[in-house]
Amino acid sequence: MKNKTLLFSLILLSFFFTACDSDDDIITEPTDNANSVDHSGFISEDETWTSDKFHILKDRVVVKSGVTLTIEPGTIVKGEAGTGANASSLVIARGAKINAAGTAEKPIIFTSIADEIALGEKFGTNLDPTTATGFWGGLVVLGNAPTSPKTGSTEQIEGIPADVTEGNYGGPDAEDNSGTLTYVSIRHGGTLIGEGNEINGLTLGGVGSGTTVHHIEVVANVDDGIECFGGTVNIDDALVMYQGDDAYDIDQAYAGTIDNFIYIAGESSDHGLEIDGPEGSENSEGSFTLKNGSLMGNAVQGEFADFRSKARGTVDGLYFFGFNQNADVELDEPVVSGNFASGALNIANNSFNSSAWTLDEDGLPDGSTTTWSAVEDIFADKADGADAAASDAKFVSSGNKLVTAKDGGADKSEFIGWTLADAKGLLSDF
Repeated sequence: MKNKTLLFSLILLSFFFTACDSDDDIITEPTDNANSVDHSGFISEDETWTSDKFHILKDRVVVKSGVTLTIEPGTIVKGEAGTGANASSLVIARGAKINAAGTAEKPIIFTSIADEIALGEKFGTNLDPTTATGFWGGLVVLGNAPTSPKTGSTEQIEGIPADVTEGNYGGPDAEDNSGTLTYVSIRHGGTLIGEGNEINGLTLGGVGSGTTVHHIEVVANVDDGIECFGGTVNIDDALVMYQGDDAYDIDQAYAGTIDNFIYIAGESSDHGLEIDGPEGSENSEGSFTLKNGSLMGNAVQGEFADFRSKARGTVDGLYFFGFNQNADVELDEPVVSGNFASGALNIANNSFNSSAWTLDEDGLPDGSTTTWSAVEDIFADKADGADAAASDAKFVSSGNKLVTAKDGGADKSEFIGWTLADAKGLLSDF
């Protein structure tokens, strides 16, 4: 009996405290189950998640229409591993609300079950944000604000299976209120749902301007950091770092403002900005604003910004630095080029730091055939038949410029003390 008891104890300990050599293999559980509450399936009544417990997403957790989920300041939410339909995520359905009002002293943390962060802490130490990605799903908020999908006025959000009706988003109410997200850090997510279908760190689908979203951090997500599918919600003080695809992605005629934001690229990151316009005739005049941003690229790959699919809106007063010498600002198709020419797409007063680009003796980047002697050299209007000279001239006359020192951008003080980026010492160049 003693031997059997000892064997059972060893097996149990092994299950709860598995130690592995790499982030990809870590499957550790919370410190002890007495300090955690499991969540699974649908939330059909108002509920509060308290900061004295870990809150574990066992799979996809959906807050149903008419229900409010309140998450106390300082609460830590952990997603279990899983892929496909079993991936863990938190979905705020259209008509539901989330009240997640963290503070700088007590931010709300969404992270992986593998994160050894303790109750009351802001940061764990065992997961490397440069490699620990895709350990769980992400946070999805859906609303009734206008979107522009390919057909009709509503659509199913990416990352949620088509048979889950609570994944539907969009509607006629521009001032729709999905609740509050403040001082929220979302880490190590983006697990695969299906081929080419990962969950973003923070997905906002048809979210209205009545929703409060500010002081948001997304760290080490496999897919995009923050993606807006239509809607009118305004986002202030956002930070995305080490994402696998795009940092800030706009689709389906998003018509809100993103103000004071930061981007820190990882080695596998793609665009700082990927901007798409309307996909259908509904809400086709929706127009976004991005302003006061600082975006730090990397020397390996990645682009400043890509404007596609009838993009329309304003990008003003951004500071780009640290990008590789082949990065560019692209207009990808004829309608986007026309929008830029007419002023429906306004790209103005942005600064691009060229001090990291190494030029050879001919004044060209090493190994490149492209000159970077003027700001128009980073601008690429790729539409067939586009008047490249006219586009270049407009880009220059709109106040875009090359610089060799910090010029404008975000106020980094909004991210001090509560973000993982600050804890890792990554904000010194901002």
